[in-house]
Amino acid sequence: MSRPVLTTYDAPAPRAVILMLHGGKQHSSMSVDWRSTSWHRSHAMQKAITPRAHEHRISTTLLRYRHRGWNDVDSPSPIPDARWALDEIRDRHGDVPVVLLGHSMGARTAVHVADDPSVVGVVALAPWFEKHDSPHRLTGKHLAAAHGSHDRITSPRATAHFVRRATGVAASTELRDMGPVGHYMFKDIPAWNDFAITRALAMVEKLSRNRELN
Repeated sequence: MSRPVLTTYDAPAPRAVILMLHGGKQHSSMSVDWRSTSWHRSHAMQKAITPRAHEHRISTTLLRYRHRGWNDVDSPSPIPDARWALDEIRDRHGDVPVVLLGHSMGARTAVHVADDPSVVGVVALAPWFEKHDSPHRLTGKHLAAAHGSHDRITSPRATAHFVRRATGVAASTELRDMGPVGHYMFKDIPAWNDFAITRALAMVEKLSRNRELN
């Protein structure tokens, strides 16, 4: 695959966009195709939350990366794809606010591109965070993270540590314990979907209220 792909469900005259970023692997140069379970997992969530997003005139779009892996510490593979997606959203809709909704590697990607001027916040589901991941790109943005205590793929403790570091940097932070569930969000799917859409909607509404006050 020569370029990333967007799967979009547009609301009429959208006032905001939720950009979804799926998971991946630490190391892999394989292309992400339509058989990717990580992509399908996020696509299932996209289909589930889109009706609620459309009620608020918010579009959803899901990025499919070119490569499965994060790969290089200094130039991670998903980062240029996510920045490309943000540019595509601007080209299509103008300067509408964007909430980044990422699972696992997608959440890590989200905090690395949160400094984009369109981004208002990040919703991170079972995120993969490392100690050297800096929260500084979240300055003035919102962060809401959710993690299950039985996750053996990514670390709930690392997520809690990252959220603590982001407190005072981000405009707001939240950490939700999803209980005894694992990484892939197979258990208690409605709760994961509800966290994803309610936090994304809340971030858009906070921006709208701030604009009205100003």
